[in-house]
This record gives sequence, structure tokens and C-alpha cells, in this order.
Amino acid sequence: MADRYATALFELAEGDQQLAAIESDLGRFAGLLDESADLRRLVRSPVFSAEDQARAVGAVLDKAGIGGLVGNLVKVAAGNRRLFMVPDIIAAFRRLLARHRGEVSAEVTSATPLNDSQLADLKAALKASLGKDVALATAVDPALIGGLIVKVGSRMIDGSVRTKLNSLKLVMKEVG
Repeated sequence: MADRYATALFELAEGDQQLAAIESDLGRFAGLLDESADLRRLVRSPVFSAEDQARAVGAVLDKAGIGGLVGNLVKVAAGNRRLFMVPDIIAAFRRLLARHRGEVSAEVTSATPLNDSQLADLKAALKASLGKDVALATAVDPALIGGLIVKVGSRMIDGSVRTKLNSLKLVMKEVG
């Protein structure tokens, strides 16, 4: 379902030659989701009514200056009780945009936000490995403790401290 919303948004944006503006607005909304636990709870929780979600997310969008196609998409998703799908719609749109640009999209999850230098180094390493430009979608999960999880297509590289500790725990159980 998220792919259908993303495809519709992509086709509208491409027809209006607004791909860059839509990408920017989606990035800003994704940033708001990353920064605010309350907004994430509003988006994910089925406890809130469609009207409450639409009203609250409308206020957030207005305050952030996000309107046009992205604002309408988020409001329609809220009105249809599909606000929880917005992060998946953003990811699907980014994949479509990357494919349109001839890039490979990668999802990177880190324990703490990555700075610009770290992102540039990661992009360069992935480009060297894959032989194509890479569009990064980042997320933060403090439960990783440290390290990264990188997903490119169907491949996943898990270099998180959490996974390494779990592996060590399993080895220790086998020994003892």
C-alpha cells in the first residue's frame, strides 16, 4: 500500500517537475518524526481518532511550513487511518527517486545521528563497493548501542554492538 501512495506522489511530482521540492518536504517531515517521540506516537498509535490525527498533524505541517503535495498526502493518510504508513511511503518515494536518478538506495540505522562527515564517508565507501551513486535514508535506534546496520536492496550488513553482544552471549552459552 505504501508503494501505491509513493508511486502516486512520485508521478504527480514528476509531472509538475517538483521532485526536489517533494524530496525536501518529505525529508523535513521524516526529520520531525526522528526528533519527536510524541509525533511518532501520534503517527503509530491507533488510539487517536482520524480527526485527532488529522488536526494534530495539520498543525505540525503548518508550523513546519510543509504544504503542497506532501502536506496533502500526510493529511489524506491521516484521514484514511493510514498515518502509520507515512514513514514507509517516504522510504518508498526515496527508492523511486533513487531509481529515477540511477542511484542505489541504502537504509542506514545508527545508534546516534551521523554527522555530515560520517555520512560522506559512508556514501563514498558504499559507492566504491557498489559501483553506483548511493542515496542514503538514515534512522536512529539507540538500542543498537553503537555501530551501524546498512540495508541495500535485499542485503543487510549488521555491524551493531547489540548484535555482536548477542552473538557473544550465544557463544558463551555454548561453551559453558
